[in-house]
Amino acid sequence: MGKKKIAVIGAGYLQLPLVRKIREMGYSPLCFAWRDGAVAAAEADAFFPVSILEKEEILRICREQRISGVLTAASDAAVPTVAHVAAGMGLPGPDPATVRQWTHKFRMRQVLAAAGLPCPRFLLLRDAADDLRAAAVLSFPMIVKPCDRSGSLGVKRVETQEELLEAAAAARKAAFSGEAIAEEFVRGREVSVESISREGKHCILAVTDKVTSGAPHFVELAHHQPSQLPEPWLGELRRGTAAALTALGLVSGAAHTEWLVGDDGALTLTETGARMGGDFIGSHLVPFSCGYDYLRGIVECALGECTLPEEAPPARRCAGVWFLSSATPAVRQYLTGDCREDWMVEAKLLREPDSAELGSSADRTGYLIYASDRRRELPTTERKSRDSG
Repeated sequence: MGKKKIAVIGAGYLQLPLVRKIREMGYSPLCFAWRDGAVAAAEADAFFPVSILEKEEILRICREQRISGVLTAASDAAVPTVAHVAAGMGLPGPDPATVRQWTHKFRMRQVLAAAGLPCPRFLLLRDAADDLRAAAVLSFPMIVKPCDRSGSLGVKRVETQEELLEAAAAARKAAFSGEAIAEEFVRGREVSVESISREGKHCILAVTDKVTSGAPHFVELAHHQPSQLPEPWLGELRRGTAAALTALGLVSGAAHTEWLVGDDGALTLTETGARMGGDFIGSHLVPFSCGYDYLRGIVECALGECTLPEEAPPARRCAGVWFLSSATPAVRQYLTGDCREDWMVEAKLLREPDSAELGSSADRTGYLIYASDRRRELPTTERKSRDSG
């Protein structure tokens, strides 16, 4: 009998650690994605150049290949296909109906608000009439986002009705669904909560502090673990995240939940994704900071074999990632061999940054991952929060 085949939906550089983990565990990774940017394809046992949105075609191929599991990492857009293939083949995976809530920011926000979780005021933006209604009902400034994209794509802070109309049209154009959401701007420090679940039980693995570019697009420039927030806030984040996952119907698998922490300690839940956090948060930072092999955990979940830690693993050391962009030019010296330190784990220059405005995560052009006995701050870049701008 041959090795178990596991389908990975997506093949970008953030999927590469997952492909390598599947191979390390003795299984056979199969990747599905467009060829453009499919760097993980070279290390998969088979690569199928199919859009990750082509659910029926991917299901057909997976049946032919007789896969034993299907999953993704760091990609909201791939989650509905993971759910569709898992349901179609009777494999462990998220429920397609539940995924409809997870992967649409307005529907997600409705569920979270109905569960009594602290969310910003929000409205669905389907057309210009909705945009004008939001301008009349919600307070400026606002954040406008596509309902079903990630990586800061189409995200913008707006101050006026004119800016709202322009940003909403752009967000709808970027959205797969053609829909956007407006939410009232909340000032605070951005953090995310990384977790894994099995049979409805949720284990919180880590809380991640974030550094962003600030207004207008809030592109993430760095992530650090463990969080420097005091324990009372961390406890509230753990409890609130577990409540959100239960409300959204997560039974098994990873989740990445984003919060804002105000200066007064008030917590605001912004969104959550039914997948491991991207930007190397799950693949590198969690195992480096607390010793939990998150990639192995999500592979085991896809096979129905995951065993959760009995309790949240304690932080053992600091870990983080910096990204190179037009906003962080000082990072480049660490990616070209000009500056090497013993705390550097992995550094890669993807391409040279340009001087254009940093509009989304796709505009970042390199990264450095570190593990250390202390936090390594982003060089010469001032920490930003949601009140920046």
